Amino acid sequence: MMKTASVLRCDLLVVGGGINGAGIARDAAGRGLSVVLCEQDDLAAHTSSASSKLIHGGLRYLQYGELGLVRKALREREVLMRSAPHLIRPLRFVLPQLPGLRPAWMLRCGLFLYDHLARRELLPASASLDLRMHATGQALTAGLRSGFMYADAAVDDARLVVLNALDAHERGAIILPRTRCVSLHASNQTWHASLRAEDGTTTTVEARCLVNATGAWALDLLQQAQIASQRKLRMVKGSHIVVPRLFEHEEAYLFQNDDGRIVFALPFEQHYTLIGTTDVEFTEDPRRVTISADETTYLCNISNRYFRKQIGPADVVWSYAGIRPLLDDGAGNAAAVTRDYELLTDTRAAPLLSVFGGKVTTYRKLAEQALNRIAGMMTVPGAAWTDAACLPGGDVLGAAPANASVLHFDDFIERIQRQYPWLPATQAKRYTRAYGTRVHKLLAGCQSLADLGVALAPGLHEGELRYLMETEWARSADDVLWRRTKLGLQAPPGATGLIDAWMQRHLRQTPVLAAGGRHG
Repeated sequence: MMKTASVLRCDLLVVGGGINGAGIARDAAGRGLSVVLCEQDDLAAHTSSASSKLIHGGLRYLQYGELGLVRKALREREVLMRSAPHLIRPLRFVLPQLPGLRPAWMLRCGLFLYDHLARRELLPASASLDLRMHATGQALTAGLRSGFMYADAAVDDARLVVLNALDAHERGAIILPRTRCVSLHASNQTWHASLRAEDGTTTTVEARCLVNATGAWALDLLQQAQIASQRKLRMVKGSHIVVPRLFEHEEAYLFQNDDGRIVFALPFEQHYTLIGTTDVEFTEDPRRVTISADETTYLCNISNRYFRKQIGPADVVWSYAGIRPLLDDGAGNAAAVTRDYELLTDTRAAPLLSVFGGKVTTYRKLAEQALNRIAGMMTVPGAAWTDAACLPGGDVLGAAPANASVLHFDDFIERIQRQYPWLPATQAKRYTRAYGTRVHKLLAGCQSLADLGVALAPGLHEGELRYLMETEWARSADDVLWRRTKLGLQAPPGATGLIDAWMQRHLRQTPVLAAGGRHG
């Protein structure tokens, strides 16, 4: 039986709960707009949780002449590091030089540009490397003698989305995961949308402006709104594999390949190595994207070309794939398609902004520019603000972003361990990396590990599950094990069913996240 809710009136309806939609909702709410965001699945359920887990300038984009994109991404890199020092951490990369591929002079020139296209305050400059003498060379095959080292940053991509949505919510936005936009039309310069939740509840929204941040579904939403698209999208699948750890240090690697592509090998979740990505044309349903056997073999083969420790498909403990909805710029191969974004506005029926393309690193700037474009179609009370604000949990040294919070984040981890000495060290480190200063909210009232409740999987206690349900919209074991944490890597068989059952029992006790008071 269909349930009907009252009409919600807002300034901005954002359709799409990936990184771009969440970032736009956050920026808009902080500028004083009333915002409703809906997402057909969980937050970050698709492309935004299937990245290479990096905040980076895109070193390889230099070969395609995308200096503007690389400069923009490099500037954003340190802005984001300061805003979320718990989620984003510095990471050094080793780039071995392989005979027959890009020569040393070309790599050196590329890294020189990479060092100087934007100001650096947190990350060191690149340097030449003798792999025979450096610790990172020990994991590599004997023929690799020289290379380079440069710096970027690692990120928990899915949590970055959730924290943007949480910040938007705390600034008054209504966040509606698992809620599909089932109908949409404009009249009298207002958008009228019907949103249907999983339980059948239907909400009507009247919005002054519509934001299409649906990624791979951007053209579908425009068709639903009866708006002719001015752009085409090119769907490119990127896949990753996770294997038991191939090296002991905390640096990462960037490997060249004969086909011109590059592949990352990153330290991942203490005991694993993350390897990716691929670039494969995709024309099927974006909700049903998986890694292929050929992609798995491809990534294993590149790994085996560089690492002493050999791997095969049987060594893969986890894999994931996502669709990059890229702007179709006519490039001949998928790897060369631009990763930049474009914002298109349309005011014929009612104010509409559509997002095409983009990448995790530039999401904040995209959101800022989106609000500036929206300000050209309707009144926006506030000015740009997100470059000088922390994300939830990032206020390690106070409300303002600070270099020291990045450079000395380990000091914060030690403070948490001293404040909660009963918490196992590995769990304390995970909590501080995942929740930052919000760890105090998670651990409120706890005096011992027993106060966190029963462990339903290794390292996952009832107290954390309850926090994720009440604060971060978690509704299933997958939400918890693979997006808000990566504890699925260590979870034993049967843990998913056990967690799902626990969550279903407690759903009736979990309050629905409410919004502020700026909605009609």
